[in-house]
Amino acid sequence: MIPGQKENHPSFLRSFLFAMQGFRTAFRDERNIKVMLGGAAFAVVMGIVLHLDALSWAIVLLCCGVVLSAELINTAIETVVDLVSPEFHPLAGRAKDVAAAASWILCLVVAVVGIIVYVRAFICNFL
Repeated sequence: MIPGQKENHPSFLRSFLFAMQGFRTAFRDERNIKVMLGGAAFAVVMGIVLHLDALSWAIVLLCCGVVLSAELINTAIETVVDLVSPEFHPLAGRAKDVAAAASWILCLVVAVVGIIVYVRAFICNFL
């Protein structure tokens, strides 16, 4: 859609449904989204077991959302690169590698944050 045009612009509900369709497609087709959702489920279970406080829950849920969003953006970038460069090109490969690296670095940072949150909760609740 061209910015400023109102005709054929989807309603808020329709835009939301497009987003849900995108998530379903990514979940169906992308292994890493399933891995990230599994990690998020594990984080929630550990939060319940360790009786996280409200601030810790906010940190954990924010981290889960950011990681899932980064993986969805990585998937979108890889899809667009595949569309515009169906045959192998070194720059296409570089773009996909850099997008994957961004997601990977975020996962490492979130893992460190998780360790800090869960170790603190363990010490406060069980020692």
